[in-house]
Amino acid sequence: MSLVRPSDPSPLSYGSRKLYSLNGTKNAPDLSAQRFGSEMHRSESYEKYFLDFPIEELSISGVSGISNNSFHPNAASYGRTCDSDSACLEITSPEQLDFGDDQVRLKLQELERDLLGEPDAADYDVEMLANGQAMEIDSEWANSIKDALLHDSPNESSSTDSNFSTTGSNKDASQMSSQNPREMLLECAFAISEDNFDEASAMIEQLRGMVSVQGDPSQRIAAYMVEGLAARLLASGKCLYKALRCKEPPSSDRLAAMQILFEVCPCFKFGFMAANCAIIEAAKDEKRIHIIDFDVSQGTQYINLIQMLATQPGKAPHLRLTGVDDPESVHRPVGGLKHIGQRLEQLAKALRVPFEFQAIASNTSDVTPSMLASRHGEAVIVNFAFLLHHMPDESVSTVNLRDKLLRMVKNLNPKLVTVVEQDMNTNTTPFFSRFVETYNYFAAVYDTLDATLPRDSQDRINVERQCLAKDIVNIVACEGEDRVERYEVAGKWRARMTMAGFSSCTMSQNVTDPIRKLIGEYCERRLKMYEEMGTVHFGWEEKSLIITSTWR
Repeated sequence: MSLVRPSDPSPLSYGSRKLYSLNGTKNAPDLSAQRFGSEMHRSESYEKYFLDFPIEELSISGVSGISNNSFHPNAASYGRTCDSDSACLEITSPEQLDFGDDQVRLKLQELERDLLGEPDAADYDVEMLANGQAMEIDSEWANSIKDALLHDSPNESSSTDSNFSTTGSNKDASQMSSQNPREMLLECAFAISEDNFDEASAMIEQLRGMVSVQGDPSQRIAAYMVEGLAARLLASGKCLYKALRCKEPPSSDRLAAMQILFEVCPCFKFGFMAANCAIIEAAKDEKRIHIIDFDVSQGTQYINLIQMLATQPGKAPHLRLTGVDDPESVHRPVGGLKHIGQRLEQLAKALRVPFEFQAIASNTSDVTPSMLASRHGEAVIVNFAFLLHHMPDESVSTVNLRDKLLRMVKNLNPKLVTVVEQDMNTNTTPFFSRFVETYNYFAAVYDTLDATLPRDSQDRINVERQCLAKDIVNIVACEGEDRVERYEVAGKWRARMTMAGFSSCTMSQNVTDPIRKLIGEYCERRLKMYEEMGTVHFGWEEKSLIITSTWR
């Protein structure tokens, strides 16, 4: 099933660049332009390299409204994927046969406590937030959810059972109506964690009348999280996530939404920027560099890197970029890896940066050193930007593809490895604490959007629906192998990289000082940057959102 269909060309075209500044602050610099080079290259626009190619126009299909009784998790069809958070873990390795799944889970949680300390009780506080005006959920988003759940779900409910059951609910309607969305969301998640499905169903029905994807930040995030909870009850999270990811060629709207996310949520932009500055510093004495990236995405990071290389004194080194993507995606005419490579080649040619691009059609877990074809005299640099959290680790399978990939990269003897990730603990934590962590993290992301774009902005709605919703749904609704958004915090990445044989490299002031200055120009009061144990954190107010670290 697809959530997209052909339509008239969208006014929001891939490649468009807009200036976004924080409301109530001084003018922000254009974050698309690097501030570390000469004036002549600052004015050089890369827009034409992303507009000269034909783009297939697609859009989210909009249909009529959806009522509160569209989903029905009755007692027979709750059908959660697992009876517990650990039930999906299958230990098949002979080395692990001396203890069971529960013991594996306990050992992983014990290791997590050793790395991170006991969770702060304040993190799970359900303090009141400002109550917003009750609104009905946006019909376009709701109908996308309806289609995904009712047509794709293996536990599709019957038309005769179209109302949520409220039997056994411990709260009457008046009690629930006095709560704000955040408080009720946390109570609903706790009810699900305690197998109180009827109570959770009643709260989901109530929540749907309180939230809106066009409301204040608390309503907007609640609109997506409540559908994640509903999908968890119906055991349909996998289907909904698949529909939101949509393996068809991406639309111009989706490509533009990813670009806008990096512009209006500056922590993402600065995470890329820190990695690029570290790469530039590592390459300053090299004639040839080979960057290996297992998730080039739309090439945004390398647009900026090529611009930076063009502004460096002396002759730019020869840059060879090897990108890896699954065979289906490599050859897509829109947004495919080879297509992205062609655009980067044109940009590099215009800026006179020696450049070579190689696309490898393979799943990341199947890549071997021979496929990467390292050459004599090249300095190898491996860039992991928002990739490692997608690799299953020991909590999913004893194959542990995450550590396997890191060990393979270590054997390449790279000069530098850069890691950019979202600073969120959603990998091995139990469901309820994972739900709280997800809410707190994305609430900060939604606040950055609220400070940058008006609430009725179509750009903002596209970013929230097409870039953030799928992560929220997957973390909340899925378990086992189906839960692929498995983020970890800085301390756990540090432990994992160290166990794989890497040593941390503290970023020099040549890397951090220009970024710190740029943050001061952008929004010093709310946007934060700090360094801790070799990792640079970028956060919004008191919440760390993005981490960048470098390794050898």
